[in-house]
Amino acid sequence: MHAWLCTNPTGVDALSWTELPTPSPKAGEVLIEIKAASLNFPDLLIVQNKYQVKPPLPFVPGSEYAGVVAAVGEGVSHLKVGQNVACLSGTGGFGTHTVAPAALCMPLPDGFSHVDAAAFIMIYATSHHALVDRAQLKAGETVLVLGAAGGVGTAAIQIAKAMGARVIAAASTDEKCALCTSIGADATINYSRDNLRDALKALTDGKGPDVIYDPVGGDFAEPAFRSIAWRGRYLVVGFASGPIPALPLNLPLLKGASIVGVFWGEFAKREPKANAAMMGELAQWYAQGKVKPVIDRTMPMAELPAAYAHMGSRGVMGKLVMVN
Repeated sequence: MHAWLCTNPTGVDALSWTELPTPSPKAGEVLIEIKAASLNFPDLLIVQNKYQVKPPLPFVPGSEYAGVVAAVGEGVSHLKVGQNVACLSGTGGFGTHTVAPAALCMPLPDGFSHVDAAAFIMIYATSHHALVDRAQLKAGETVLVLGAAGGVGTAAIQIAKAMGARVIAAASTDEKCALCTSIGADATINYSRDNLRDALKALTDGKGPDVIYDPVGGDFAEPAFRSIAWRGRYLVVGFASGPIPALPLNLPLLKGASIVGVFWGEFAKREPKANAAMMGELAQWYAQGKVKPVIDRTMPMAELPAAYAHMGSRGVMGKLVMVN
């Protein structure tokens, strides 16, 4: 097998395409022949030693992937050789094969492509957990999605629409706004050109959005929160822009609003039954055509450094997927 090996997490340049012995799965594990792996923001942080999880060296990055079960370890009964699966294990995806815990593998129903499956779990689980569980979103409410053309942003638009909400998508270019409209957003704001607060006031008749989905952080967090509706819920999803914003605590007081943390990974560990039910619902929604990952492009696995560079340019719309 071959894989992109990180021996020193100083950045993407430290990765090398390396021939390694193909591992055998231990008890509770499966060997997966990887067909596709998506590039997520944590995959950039982890090779820079900036992610909260720091795997022992050396390691193969690639948190999310899909492929075919090539071998099963002792005690694995729900998966079999030849079965198509998706997995989000944190590492191991950027190669031709990997060993993964069987419990983290999602069996794929017929018709679920490897490319879509590799781009599915992280963004849809995060967005469903955020909007359905944490925000308790109701049909007819208005959702503002920041960073709306990214992976979790596009997933949030689709899930909010599936739940009967009105969606305002905010992104940094007209091209990204057009993408958001094409997947169901009711209105868009180009926040590199438009004043966010003025635009939100006009689009909501002064009421403000009921739910704000924020995977970006940075400079737009405070103006967005100042625009929130009475009893609004502000979802803290991540900080893709880099800086972690600070909000004056009088703002939630004045609006009777909630600041709600979203940590899907911890939810999945602490509440596995609820997480499994959620993933089952999302798989059904995919089969029904309610959700489908937006794929920016696919690239050969051997071109991973170029894919990292494209992601770093902030030009990605949806998800980047590497294929073998």
